[in-house]
Amino acid sequence: MERQIGGRVDGKEEFPWHLGVFDAHCHPTDTIASQDIVPNMKARALTIMATRAEDQGIVRQFANSLGTKLEMLKNPRSQGSGGSCCQVVPSFGWHPWFSHHILDDMNSNREHANKPDVLQHYKAVLSPSPEDEFISSLPEPRPLSGLLAQLRDYLESFPYALVGEVGIDRSFRLPMHWELNDRAKRDKGLTPGGREGRQLTPYRVDIDHQRRILKAQLNLAGEMERPVSVHGVAAHGVVLETLKETWHGHEKKVLSKRERKRRSSAVAAHDAEDTLDRVTPSEGHRAPNPKPYPPRICLHSYSGSASVMEQYLDPVIPATIFFSFSYFVNFSNRTKKAVEVIKAVPNDKILIESDLHGAGDKMDQVLEDVVRSLCEIRGWSLPEGVTKLGENWRHFVFGDTESNPPNSMNDR
Repeated sequence: MERQIGGRVDGKEEFPWHLGVFDAHCHPTDTIASQDIVPNMKARALTIMATRAEDQGIVRQFANSLGTKLEMLKNPRSQGSGGSCCQVVPSFGWHPWFSHHILDDMNSNREHANKPDVLQHYKAVLSPSPEDEFISSLPEPRPLSGLLAQLRDYLESFPYALVGEVGIDRSFRLPMHWELNDRAKRDKGLTPGGREGRQLTPYRVDIDHQRRILKAQLNLAGEMERPVSVHGVAAHGVVLETLKETWHGHEKKVLSKRERKRRSSAVAAHDAEDTLDRVTPSEGHRAPNPKPYPPRICLHSYSGSASVMEQYLDPVIPATIFFSFSYFVNFSNRTKKAVEVIKAVPNDKILIESDLHGAGDKMDQVLEDVVRSLCEIRGWSLPEGVTKLGENWRHFVFGDTESNPPNSMNDR
């Protein structure tokens, strides 16, 4: 009997797990038992996101316990699922759903930040202004300066770690606080701090506050040359404007054909001199001046239009922008808009993700469903699609390395 899963029927072409499938965005640390399950997954690697105070240390614990074999992940010829374990790549940062827990002390008196007025803070960053009783259920806000220092420590501990999940969300509303009886009944197998089915309040986080928290994390990612995973819901324009602020003044100059020809001739004439002057951090020299914007950015579960996507592909943008797609946001209901967007993404800018909150067979199945759906829309064979998606993930996480072969497909 045929079995229907995620919009496909068993019995189709065998899925090429051996080529390596990479989850660009997921939250297995929300389910405590996931740590023991990850190594047995079919996926080659999971890029696991931190979001709030309760899970930053758990992401670090996953990374320390499970380890990351960088050479295996960087090498496209390494064979996964034939005896090697699924790897994890950690990502640290504060999600916009928890940005109200952060006191922006970057341009204020630090002494005041150490003793914040809790009522004043939450009434300023939440709308409509909440009742004192509700505020009393919220944690004391933490200074942004301290969280950035902690984030820096995590990134220094894991030289391959990302910044994420960060972003802006216009639609999010805070959940109700826990009643004593409800708190006693909560699922102890879940990491604290999530919604866990609680009803929603009318309170939303001020967009300007979200932008400041996002921009501070983007600036640190730029300084430390780390890629970033960005959340944007009902805020595509605001996210783009915030990103633009980070690279303002660093835009690339787009040359005409005549200028490119003239410049290529000049470069060829001075090739030897350029080679002598060119140094890299790996050779023991000082790295170039840090930039205020991340080198690579993934717009996770991208739900914007094709026209907004074109703005992110503007050649003047100095960062490399990737677009990641998940089953439940992008493929569960194939709207005309979603199909148009997926067809419009350049081949070398596509990533896939599960965005699930627990590891295991379900996560593997969702990743397979995403790949099958994407390959169907793009007209790729499964081996072709899995190989290309793996190349893109390596580029996003590790940057331009010798393990990233040139794009052999068309640009679109």
